[in-house]
Amino acid sequence: MQYSIPDYYKEFHCIADQCEETCCAGWQIMIDKKSLKKYIHTKSPYRWTLLRGIDFLHGAFRQKEEKRCFFLNENNLCNLYSNLGESALCKTCKNYPRHIEEFEDVREITLSVSCPEAARILLSKTEPVHFLTYEKPGTEEYDNFDPFLYSMLLDCREEMYRILQDRSLSLRTRTVLILGMAHDIQTRIDQENVFDCQNVMTRYQNPGAAKKAASIHFDEAAFAFRHGMLKSLHRLEVLNEHWPDLLLETEAILYMNGTGHYKKACRAFLDDKVQIQLEQLLVYFISTYFCGAVYDGEALAKAQMSAVCTGQIFDLWLARYIENENAISEEEKIELLYRYSREIEHSDENLKMIEEIMAGHKVPWLHNRVESK
Repeated sequence: MQYSIPDYYKEFHCIADQCEETCCAGWQIMIDKKSLKKYIHTKSPYRWTLLRGIDFLHGAFRQKEEKRCFFLNENNLCNLYSNLGESALCKTCKNYPRHIEEFEDVREITLSVSCPEAARILLSKTEPVHFLTYEKPGTEEYDNFDPFLYSMLLDCREEMYRILQDRSLSLRTRTVLILGMAHDIQTRIDQENVFDCQNVMTRYQNPGAAKKAASIHFDEAAFAFRHGMLKSLHRLEVLNEHWPDLLLETEAILYMNGTGHYKKACRAFLDDKVQIQLEQLLVYFISTYFCGAVYDGEALAKAQMSAVCTGQIFDLWLARYIENENAISEEEKIELLYRYSREIEHSDENLKMIEEIMAGHKVPWLHNRVESK
């Protein structure tokens, strides 16, 4: 079995009650079947308190006021952990903020930026992120798993990393390149011509591809698309009651005064440090979600979701920057990042909805796209 982790993975250590935002509130914590069975049969004196804290109908921990986990005490520490130890934690609590994508004989582990400390680590990285692999004993076989498609998606993702981390190009040019490549890869998948994907990747290594991407400018259609994508977040399940207000404030600050106002604000805000942070976020989203296309064939939707999510985080930062009269702290960036991630990544329903939106709404310049030779 092969495992992969980002190179900053071992820098993470949970800061528990010192964290500015507990991970044990605001979302429903589901319990895996193995842990649920263990809880039912526990012999500890804590057993009855444990069972009172479980919603057996939904297979989740009960919540108290403000959607706090039943076992989260006033010091933001876990009573279940305190009474029964680490071994009693369910899979979700034991793994978080580690996010695991499962493929045949492969486990890809990332740190979710819904955790403030993980977000802080990622945004502090100034060098391009690399991924480390290691092996553990064991093999497995999945039904209906396409190893050839998966191998192609891996190669494509590596090429996306190369493009995204080429800092000789503007971040916009890099984003246009990976979306163009994802579009052309999607065409091959739809045509059941996966063998030709290597030729697509080779074309995007040609300097002419970057030159063409750089010629695509931010126009009224792109502005309308970004506005529409921000408004689409209102269609998602709300996990934090203050989230809709943040979206409305962001929309009012950024999108009510036209394209020129937006572009001028972007130019003032988008310095080298912000570009590097956005690069890290693009790599984070691509690394987490892109190869999931092996299960549904939606490579373009996943690449576009990565770009749109990064763009929406940028919008939250930009609105705060304008609101603060051209200033934003790193702590504010971290806060807005983990708040966004919690709304999107802590809900399978929201992730599914965003992918569906992406599948139905291409970025404007991808419409009627003709591949360059």
